Amino acid sequence: MSLFAIADLHLSLGTDKPMDVFHGWSDYVDRLKANWERLVTDGDTVMIAGDISWAMKLEECDADFSFIHSLPGKKLLLKGNHDYWWTTKKKMDDYLALKGFDTIRILFNNAFEVDGKTVCGTRGWYYDKEGEHDIKVINREIGRLKMSYNEAKKLSDSEPIVFLHYPPVYGDIECEEIMSALLELGVKECYYGHLHGERTHKNAVTGMYKGIDFHLISCDYMRFVPVLVR
Repeated sequence: MSLFAIADLHLSLGTDKPMDVFHGWSDYVDRLKANWERLVTDGDTVMIAGDISWAMKLEECDADFSFIHSLPGKKLLLKGNHDYWWTTKKKMDDYLALKGFDTIRILFNNAFEVDGKTVCGTRGWYYDKEGEHDIKVINREIGRLKMSYNEAKKLSDSEPIVFLHYPPVYGDIECEEIMSALLELGVKECYYGHLHGERTHKNAVTGMYKGIDFHLISCDYMRFVPVLVR
């Protein structure tokens, strides 16, 4: 059983927000489906690291979640900046149960064990914001990151794999608070999304940085192919 990851599906099967108008996103749903079905089996797990659906409310997610549910494997969902439908974990869990979407689970202040591998994470926040509101959000996200990481440590002795939506570092700019938390926890591997387009991809930090192995997994960067984590 393998662990895969991808971010930024930006599905709009139930709302009018087509991504096909953007360069490189033509027929992206069909491309994603074909690549997913080619690589992922029902015994595998896929982490989807944010910006999952353009729906504004949870009850508007039916079409997008039905599509995700139909794909092979189990899926773990992490919040992104455009997931306006995101609500309390209980409401999301109840919704998934009501709709029969039993291949989908929510990563929110918790962690999961996947065949001996532990996964944890949170949304994160912008790397270039300094307002009072931003500081409050960053502190809250750091708390969620630490809670999720500690829950992962309870599940297994293996080193937790951290997933964020926002990049904690971009070019030579860091979200210092998030980076400090990652280093304090001793994180060794971190996957993130959020960045789109060739211009931003050029400044994405991938590979080793301050002892952490970073991976960008946004859909267009990955050419709509889930990446094998382990």
